[in-house]
Amino acid sequence: MTKYEHYVSPDQVLGFIREKVAFGALIGDTGVIADANGHKVIPAGTPVGGATSMLDDENAILTVATDDTKDTAQGVLEFPVDVTAGLADGTVIDNGYINRFRLPEGVTISADMEKALHDKMGGRVIFISRNK
Repeated sequence: MTKYEHYVSPDQVLGFIREKVAFGALIGDTGVIADANGHKVIPAGTPVGGATSMLDDENAILTVATDDTKDTAQGVLEFPVDVTAGLADGTVIDNGYINRFRLPEGVTISADMEKALHDKMGGRVIFISRNK
């Protein structure tokens, strides 16, 4: 019996691809709730962070950042990350322009989080609203 998989390429959250700086990072599943099928997927555009800088330690584990943890936010996910099995590899945009209109459904970023990501040391994430 042949098994067929359906793959979907994610939408691009960047406003300008050329201006981005992104790093590979380890993404943890802390606080991620499984969907009806038991999958834990963190959408592209989701802010992530942690106590240890991904710029200083390639083994730093980043998790979903919220307004409560915005001071440790380090960037946003460029692509969705499946953390169903636990720790997974992800790509974190440290510097670049994120288009709010391209964020997936369900991903909202508060003004406080936007400011934290814009003002952080070592990089800068800027949010724009263009080309709806």
